[in-house]
Amino acid sequence: MSDLISDGKTRVAWLSTVANINAPTVAELTAGADYTKRITPDGLKIDPSTADVDTSSLASKFDTKTAGRVGYDTEVTFKRGDNPTDDAPFATLKYGVSGFLVVRRGVDFATAWTVAQKVEVYPITCGEPANSSPAANEVMKFVSPMKVTDPPATAATVA
Repeated sequence: MSDLISDGKTRVAWLSTVANINAPTVAELTAGADYTKRITPDGLKIDPSTADVDTSSLASKFDTKTAGRVGYDTEVTFKRGDNPTDDAPFATLKYGVSGFLVVRRGVDFATAWTVAQKVEVYPITCGEPANSSPAANEVMKFVSPMKVTDPPATAATVA
């Protein structure tokens, strides 16, 4: 048995449009902004949560539940750049900007987008970017809070 190491095996892109979130095309993904190199190693936070629905009744002697609504707590921590290309996330992901966050996991970062790869596609509206507090021996960073606005495609296949 061997473990899949995540280092260098995640790719993140920002797309302003996508025709079908369940089947983004190679052309759409290639045309998007690849922000992977601007994200800190621990900066991709996409945490799903599932609410409980109480299904017990007045006759129940045991609390029963079923799965309810799903939500996502999503934010991305970016490194700031000292030129327009490297600072593109800060310039682009402003309050109210909508688009699609695409995440590919388990494939080497340098591997091109390819038909049949599995990706996650999240419809997003950005919140107010927050500058991180300065610290010694760290790069300048900011956090982009992201709101998932529609059900995502967490098992999309590249077309």
